[in-house]
Amino acid sequence: MQMKKILGLAAIAAGALTFAQPAAAQTACVAGPFMVFFDANSDTITPQGAAILDNAASAYRTCGQAEVMIAGHTDRKGKDDYNVGLSQRMAANVRAYLAGRGLPDGVMTTEAFGESRPLVDTADGAAEPQNRRVEITFGPGSGW
Repeated sequence: MQMKKILGLAAIAAGALTFAQPAAAQTACVAGPFMVFFDANSDTITPQGAAILDNAASAYRTCGQAEVMIAGHTDRKGKDDYNVGLSQRMAANVRAYLAGRGLPDGVMTTEAFGESRPLVDTADGAAEPQNRRVEITFGPGSGW
């Protein structure tokens, strides 16, 4: 009887033991920046831009509920106030696109910089394709 009791307790103890399972490999958050470029005087997302935004949306899924900073920029061709409005429309279109890909609207913030923060320094009035962009970054302290 004593042996049955010992074996029974050993079986219970063995059932209570759990072995650590290897943790699932986690992918680190890719915070960006992701840059989407626009045609001159346009707020329309190009097919190339859509591909970049699809990659950004996929990358965001590794970042939990991180903040999303969306910053619109233009080149120096055109008037300052017009360029601020254009950069705002560009950023708004990117925000809408990302929301359509599942990013929560509440974590996204947009800012319109117009021509004030060029990627490539140019003379006033110059058209520069690299300056016509929206930058997307994830996480606290990201963005501008």
